[in-house]
Amino acid sequence: MKFTKTKINDLIICEPSLFTDDRGYFMESFNSQKFNDFIKRDVDFVQDNHSYSSKNTLRGLHYQLDPFAQGKLVRVVEGEVFDVAVDLRKSSDTFGQWEGVILSGENNKQFWVPEGFAHGFYVISNTAHFLYKTTNFYNKESEGSIVWNDPTLKIDWQIGKDIPNLSDKDVAAPKFIDATYFN
Repeated sequence: MKFTKTKINDLIICEPSLFTDDRGYFMESFNSQKFNDFIKRDVDFVQDNHSYSSKNTLRGLHYQLDPFAQGKLVRVVEGEVFDVAVDLRKSSDTFGQWEGVILSGENNKQFWVPEGFAHGFYVISNTAHFLYKTTNFYNKESEGSIVWNDPTLKIDWQIGKDIPNLSDKDVAAPKFIDATYFN
């Protein structure tokens, strides 16, 4: 497995090694020892989630506040998305910055989004199966969100002229300056 640091502290792109032959391929999609050694902490994933979405769906930007903050290891097993994480850690020198990466069933990339980040994705393909492991259980009372098209963040979702399909919750999400941050 190959790990690549991004411009934002603690965000990591993980690329599993594929072993292919005429029958198809094999890959080790997760190895806790290799993962924990690279990020230099012990991560315990407690929940796996699977999201299925159609083209032009945008989900996010979502996060969970302490004490239910969640780290997420995200990947796409079928389809393609543009995945985004926003640093909400006030103590970070990359506070308020975002990083985006294409995740697909073809490139097999995974994105480690630790606690303290808002997260969202936009579906580029006709449909997408999006899987993610979390380090904490979901708690409705700890839910936070930021509007996807926040004028301060200026995220380039690579949408073009399409109008994204959003949930009512995501349409009504607060702006970045009104969000709750992490220390």
